[in-house]
Amino acid sequence: MARMQFPLDGARIHLAVEGSTGGTTLGLHMAADAIEQGGRVLWASPEMPDGVRFGQLFEHLSLAASSRYHAMNLVGSLTQAVDVLIETSTALPSVSLVVLDDWCVASGRIPSGRIKDACTLASLLDPSITLLLISKAGTDASNNAESLNIRGEASMREGGFQIWSLSREKDGPKRAVRIEGDAKACHITDEGFVRN
Repeated sequence: MARMQFPLDGARIHLAVEGSTGGTTLGLHMAADAIEQGGRVLWASPEMPDGVRFGQLFEHLSLAASSRYHAMNLVGSLTQAVDVLIETSTALPSVSLVVLDDWCVASGRIPSGRIKDACTLASLLDPSITLLLISKAGTDASNNAESLNIRGEASMREGGFQIWSLSREKDGPKRAVRIEGDAKACHITDEGFVRN
């Protein structure tokens, strides 16, 4: 099975994830790809990714290459984090991916201030840098994977974000990554996402 490749083309991406299906893993998968392609990654999250999972996804990279992954703790004001990310993305060479994992509350409406900060970050980042925001999605009453509730979708689209989603097809490793509605069936493995 071939490892999936996700576009790293300067897009602004809002990834809505069905609970516990691998959103952080998808972010780390893309981070490893960005580094493998010679780029640098800025990662901001309230909690750092699990060390074992990080090791699995970065195992194929050299220690020197892995040093191009820079993590910061995303707590408190997103406005301040945006300032730091903009400053860092211009100070460090070859930044190609910025990831904000769990950048907003896990349920309910995303506060408008958070969306405004995310859109500010999107507008101020160099257009060659891909921006990936990962958040929890809601599901409708039918629990249909194609009907995830993409929180803040209209505002994020207005801010120039593509809408991606990640859902579990059934129990087990099968997943569906939807990029602007186009479903890509895959499996989640120790090394990341692979095609079915």
